[in-house]
Amino acid sequence: MTEISRTVRIGSSHGLHARPAKLFAQAAKEAGIPVTIAKGDGRPVNAASILGVIALAVEHGDYVTLTADGDGAETVIDTLTELLTTDHDQES
Repeated sequence: MTEISRTVRIGSSHGLHARPAKLFAQAAKEAGIPVTIAKGDGRPVNAASILGVIALAVEHGDYVTLTADGDGAETVIDTLTELLTTDHDQES
């Protein structure tokens, strides 16, 4: 098993509010391996928990650290990174 961590900058202009948080948590849940997200030096939370993700109060431009542990961790981190760096508030 390989644990992979990556720090990414939030792209959504309104941060990880309900819609982006839901998309992110859903993708983390579907990954099938444990994934956590932490804001700055804060305590990591389960990335598959929508409430946990929203409770981090992540704003546009904030840095978060993703950690995935298990088979395919790198692919999972790549997918989640793309979700976090995309500005979901610009889509129509």
